[in-house]
Amino acid sequence: MEPDIVSIDGVETATWVLGSEGPSPDVVLCHGTPWSAEVWRQVGTRLAQGRRVHLWDMPGYGRSSMDADVPVDLASQMARLPRLLDHWGLESPDVVAHDIGGAVALGAHLRHGAEYRRLVLWDVVTLDPWGSPFFRLVAENADVFAALPPALHAALVREYVAGAANHALSDAWVERLAAPWVTEPGQAAFYRQIAALTPADTRPVVERLASVRCPAAIGWGQADPWIPVEQAGRLADALPGDVPIATLEGVGHLAPVEATEAVADAVEAWLA
Repeated sequence: MEPDIVSIDGVETATWVLGSEGPSPDVVLCHGTPWSAEVWRQVGTRLAQGRRVHLWDMPGYGRSSMDADVPVDLASQMARLPRLLDHWGLESPDVVAHDIGGAVALGAHLRHGAEYRRLVLWDVVTLDPWGSPFFRLVAENADVFAALPPALHAALVREYVAGAANHALSDAWVERLAAPWVTEPGQAAFYRQIAALTPADTRPVVERLASVRCPAAIGWGQADPWIPVEQAGRLADALPGDVPIATLEGVGHLAPVEATEAVADAVEAWLA
């Protein structure tokens, strides 16, 4: 399905709308790194039976602009989401977010006034510590990695993608998720977005977690190799109210892909 390219602060942003307006509130799905809206495509299709579902590739990812002059740090992404909600005409949608998409959704809410009806967070990057040793190595040497021969870069990206799911993804899924990064502009963009990500942009959000203004729920893969499942409980404790947690046995970091039906079941129950 071809995206609708919209301009957010002059940056070309790939967006999709699934389903049609129904009795349930609209839902917005936010991806993480190094992913794109593809991570949520199957869950989104399921949720679109009775509601509109909005997806986007954050600038720097997927089919959005990968121009070198586009800021791809978390603070910039947090500021863009409320403007995208305005573009879609959404005043208080349900929001479901994965990985750094969780930090972006929380930052848009707590730092930029975006309002949500409900917020669902899956294996999210928010609490310290985050960023694997490999992630930090790349961040400190982005120019070196960007100069890798294309074949070596492609092998690295595929291994990185596969490792997020403990090598449980099909070859087709690995290729699908790696595809945006194995082009010439994608190679530079891959390392640029890693170098731009820093806990300095999530710490101000963590300090305000008790001020979240909507009901929240948390999902996590028990076998997440990137962000330990113990962070689910810590995050729930930091949020206001009684926050339900669903953990999926044997599932890694890519729960929306690894366990699509279980994630969709949990999300539908929480949003209901």
